[in-house]
Amino acid sequence: KSADATPNSYCYLLKGKKVALIINQTSKAGDSSLLDILLQRNINVVKIFVPEHGFRGKEDAGADIAGDVDSATGIPVISLYGAHKKPSVEDISGIDIMVYDLQDVGARFYTYISTLEYCMEACAENRKPFMVLDKPNPNGFYVDGPVLEKQNKSFVGMQAIPIVYGMTAGEYATMIAGENWFSSAGQTRLTVIKCSGYTHKKKYKLPVAPSPNLRTMAAVYAYPSLCLFEGTKVSVGRGTNMPFQQYGCPAFEGEYVFIFTPESSEGAKKPLFENSKCYGEVIGVTEDEVLRAIDNKLQLKWLLKGYVACPAKNGYFNSFFIKLSGTASLQEQIEKGATEKEIRKSWEKGLKNFKKIRKKYLLYKDFE
Repeated sequence: KSADATPNSYCYLLKGKKVALIINQTSKAGDSSLLDILLQRNINVVKIFVPEHGFRGKEDAGADIAGDVDSATGIPVISLYGAHKKPSVEDISGIDIMVYDLQDVGARFYTYISTLEYCMEACAENRKPFMVLDKPNPNGFYVDGPVLEKQNKSFVGMQAIPIVYGMTAGEYATMIAGENWFSSAGQTRLTVIKCSGYTHKKKYKLPVAPSPNLRTMAAVYAYPSLCLFEGTKVSVGRGTNMPFQQYGCPAFEGEYVFIFTPESSEGAKKPLFENSKCYGEVIGVTEDEVLRAIDNKLQLKWLLKGYVACPAKNGYFNSFFIKLSGTASLQEQIEKGATEKEIRKSWEKGLKNFKKIRKKYLLYKDFE
């Protein structure tokens, strides 16, 4: 059953307005795209903004996508990625309201919430109202991981939140504005259209893959834990049939028996270790297997195991790791041989403080 808000709950608010949409292939209500729904109801959509992975959600992570025009409707399509992450004054001109409708996966480094913040900021600065058509968070049933330190702010981590923050986009947008997390936040005119029947206890199954390498619910559940490998010399299976359900690298030969070979494919052009045998581990094939392996936590066991298995420790981590983890301390802890228990202990204070703030902005029943 779809948890998307019914068009009747928001279309009347858009009548007679020039509307800009922030959408991609996940922007649906039932089987219909938001764009089609609005056009059928004679809503005047004048611009389309798209996040990382593009309008159809097929571009590689980090691909620089040029702006375009939607061939079906003739509406301008503006990419919010690469050098142009925040809508400009020119982009915002000629619109009356901006509507955000993207399916997030609930990890701090998944860039849709960074796009959300930049669009909110652009609207606040230009006194334009901002609407979120909320969707469930498939990883909204726990909160865990290190809280980002401000000096490590980047597009894969804009705010001092943990890796798994347990909020929908609507709840998070309310927190960004309520906590004044950007300079013009006090001018935000935010409306959140709630999704129906959702609570944070629910394991919501995504009807559409949110990006090319999160094809299954198993990958969506594993993603917050395995994505940290993208800051190391280890592959997470991009270019295979199970990205974000396995990890490995050629240097693990003799330490692991499972083998996969990344190949260039849609959404994974020139993957890490292309055409090379990677020795590693599958953390789960089915979503139930992954859920058991994750156990409502940001799991560190695979990252720690991989570090121990790697013969050349120097160069194991790259500069991206600190951006992904949001803190320099996690890398230092792993390099010094800290136990998982010791690392988790160091997160406690930050998590406790974040959870207090989070509670103020929840729109749905919590998991606790």
